[in-house]
Amino acid sequence: MNDAREPESVTPAIHEEDSSQWTARIRNSLVRALPPERLIPDRQPSYMASWIYIFGALTIAALTIVILTGVVLSLEGPMWWHLSSVGLFVNSLHLWSVELFFFFMVIHLWGKFFMAAWRGNRQLTWMTGVITFAVSIGAAFTGYVSQTNFDSQWIATQAKDGINSTGIGAFFNVMNFGQMLMWHIVLLPAGVVLITGLHILMVRRRGIVPPIELDENGRVVREAASDTSVSTNEEVAV
Repeated sequence: MNDAREPESVTPAIHEEDSSQWTARIRNSLVRALPPERLIPDRQPSYMASWIYIFGALTIAALTIVILTGVVLSLEGPMWWHLSSVGLFVNSLHLWSVELFFFFMVIHLWGKFFMAAWRGNRQLTWMTGVITFAVSIGAAFTGYVSQTNFDSQWIATQAKDGINSTGIGAFFNVMNFGQMLMWHIVLLPAGVVLITGLHILMVRRRGIVPPIELDENGRVVREAASDTSVSTNEEVAV
């Protein structure tokens, strides 16, 4: 005999006494700001079929490879990535994933700039993307001066005078391999990952910015949807 009972709801019950608990207030605030249907959506507006929307995901994919190969390189050390054939391969994979990361991110940033992606109360979303780009430049620079080869020596010596002229060289010594390595494998990657995560959460919360609609004369006919709506366009499964 089949059991026809309805499945139990996984949504926790809301009790009046929860209003006095700080953990309950934090949970309710998070659920309101990031409801599950926005955090992990199964449908997106149909305009996301355009190629310009894919470069954000490609940037995240390249960053994932950068982090994974960087972890392997940091565990094995300079001798491994200079002398071992496997180490040389992983080092090259790390380098080219960085190149692709910047390539995809620049196209993503320029695409969103020309789409005015800060519309619909998305200013912070745009700014976190720009900050991620700036921090990534620092991470790439410290990576180049941490290669322990003639290239890194040349880059460090050429950059030293310029950095010293700004006064930053007093505590940011590009000739110090240990300091640069720690900046490259700990501090700056942590910043990139955290800001990227914040950027993704803001995208989920505000929604994907729709394209600018123009009339036959090239004038804007409709502004972007607000931060609480998705779009009036047809949605497709993802």
